[in-house]
Amino acid sequence: MELDESDPKVLFVKCPVILMKPSHSSKVKDFKNYNCPVYKTSARRGVLSTTGHSTNFVMMIRLPTSFEQKHWIKRGVALLTQLDD
Repeated sequence: MELDESDPKVLFVKCPVILMKPSHSSKVKDFKNYNCPVYKTSARRGVLSTTGHSTNFVMMIRLPTSFEQKHWIKRGVALLTQLDD
């Protein structure tokens, strides 16, 4: 029930379904997490919109993990809504 290393030579792994339930920030429990970016495609780039954000970027999701954030940042971990296959 947390983000962990994938098997060797496995580039893409399916993510389990994530329930997104709105709640007040004061009621959200604090836990060790990785702020994982979600992109529409694996390109991780897009045209900058007037807000200064990439059109490919969707949102950030807090994923529970036992590792530090820098561990996942070095590996370039991100969630994708679709693969380019």
